[in-house]
Amino acid sequence: MELLAEFDIDIVAFALSVLSVAAYYFFLNMKVREDPTYTIHGVHELARRLWVANIMRNPDKCGVMGVQTLRNWIMGSTLMASTAAILIIGTLTLSGQAENITRSWHVLSMGSTASAELWIIKVMALLVTFIVAFFAFAMSVRLANHVVFMINVPEFETHSNLSPESVARRLHRSGTMFSIGMRAFLFAIPLVFWLFGPYFLLTASAGLIIALYRLDRSESDGVMHIGPADMQQNASVVSIQAKYAK
Repeated sequence: MELLAEFDIDIVAFALSVLSVAAYYFFLNMKVREDPTYTIHGVHELARRLWVANIMRNPDKCGVMGVQTLRNWIMGSTLMASTAAILIIGTLTLSGQAENITRSWHVLSMGSTASAELWIIKVMALLVTFIVAFFAFAMSVRLANHVVFMINVPEFETHSNLSPESVARRLHRSGTMFSIGMRAFLFAIPLVFWLFGPYFLLTASAGLIIALYRLDRSESDGVMHIGPADMQQNASVVSIQAKYAK
């Protein structure tokens, strides 16, 4: 109890930060239920499904382009995984310097303690975030490597597990893991500011939510939607959109 009383400001600040981020994602999920393409992630998922369908239906024309695009995707994920590994090493190095820098980093903090125990907790939270980012980027590379071998299989020769819809789901999982890794990097920003004090954590969390709100929206206002007549003329595209909407 004495330990909790000593760290009460940091605990409250961390709880408020987590609750604010959770409230933001609850709001985002409510919007996505009304419109699956409300966020840029939903638009990207739809684009990936249509892209895979186009590649697999035109392997002679689009096969090389598909492989090159996936190669660039894998290179980007590999770079981010390497960056996460470097950050993990740097965070581990930082954990061994609690006695030396904890007081100097809390010089601007008001009401917060500068104990080494709290410093280790903060660094551990940052370390876990970077480990999640590394795992997510590594899984993104793994899933994209699977898609490389599937993307050039002609649609008329495919097994049910190699159909355009199935391949698109694998590519979407790769994109989801990449997104999780990037979110982990973004969530690390408030944790870094937490090293300087709880008030910096709250300020950084508020700024992050504002930035995410602007980045997550698809900005689809004014874009012409597919009408009933277009649906009848483009049955293949609509079938993909219907599965996506589910």
